Amino acid sequence: MIKRIGILTSGGDAPGMNAAIRAAVLTAAANNIDVIGFHHGFNGLLDNEYQTLLPQHVQHIIQYGGTILKSARCKALYTSEGAAKAAKALEALQLDAVIIIGGDGSFRGALSIAEHYNGQIIGVPGTIDNDVDGTDYTIGFATAIDTALDAIDKIRDTADAFERIFLIELMGRHSGYITLSAGIAAGAEQIICPEFAAIKPDNLKDLIIPIQHAQLLRGKSSYIIVVAENSYPAGTTALAEALSEALGIECRACILGHIQRGGRPVGADRILATKLGAYAVEQLIAGAHLMMAGEVNQQLSLYPLAKTGDKTKQIDPYLVRWQQYIASD
Repeated sequence: MIKRIGILTSGGDAPGMNAAIRAAVLTAAANNIDVIGFHHGFNGLLDNEYQTLLPQHVQHIIQYGGTILKSARCKALYTSEGAAKAAKALEALQLDAVIIIGGDGSFRGALSIAEHYNGQIIGVPGTIDNDVDGTDYTIGFATAIDTALDAIDKIRDTADAFERIFLIELMGRHSGYITLSAGIAAGAEQIICPEFAAIKPDNLKDLIIPIQHAQLLRGKSSYIIVVAENSYPAGTTALAEALSEALGIECRACILGHIQRGGRPVGADRILATKLGAYAVEQLIAGAHLMMAGEVNQQLSLYPLAKTGDKTKQIDPYLVRWQQYIASD
């Protein structure tokens, strides 16, 4: 029987994490389960940084970005000693289970702890990158798209005014979910992300030819290229400089960076986080262990925690094909 559970947020913060914490605490309270919240991710386990979470502690937090429990990455979990120490801390607090809200890196940390911990562990996918297998969307993704769109729309205004080429860098080191979605929604002329062909520093013709073609058709006008971070070896600013030299037209780079992590979560993220936070507690009560609470085709489901980082989930192939088709037209 589950009597006490722990909860923490780990890795990069994502809008909606607070909504997930709130839902988990309220669901636990409704089932007479005590909740302990750990601060600063797994570091809170190792450093004994925690607090009891009651329903009054999570009132009116659903609309806030970030996480009231704070987040961090924890290098100590890369070692067997660190994982064993974290498990010992959970057992010292007599916790029957723990909820980990984060991405695949956080889930790897959870799996390390599981080797030394006798309680149950369940994950809740919270990352703006949407690169976790076993769920259609992760908490924070929808808000990150909205944030990126707002910025891109503003940049389009100034690009139109000066008839400039802008390269806008979005987050997503290994995944093009944000880049493709925001690029399509913003009407970007080109999109560069890991799932598309790689950019070769010594051969930029695949980027240049569509720009020249657009200039022939439209004359001098604004042109937006949305780029996933790390798509060009020397960075997006260097790519803008290379294009400026090759085209003889001023190209500007705009790196949105961590602005994409912040802000009030949009409705879709608040709803998803509420469902997954509540579902995680319900499934712990039902006996779930080493699983992730996700949603596929609008159906809540469990997915093996060990498989969440397999990278089998693909960005929308139709949108990829359509974008490549119109960019080459």
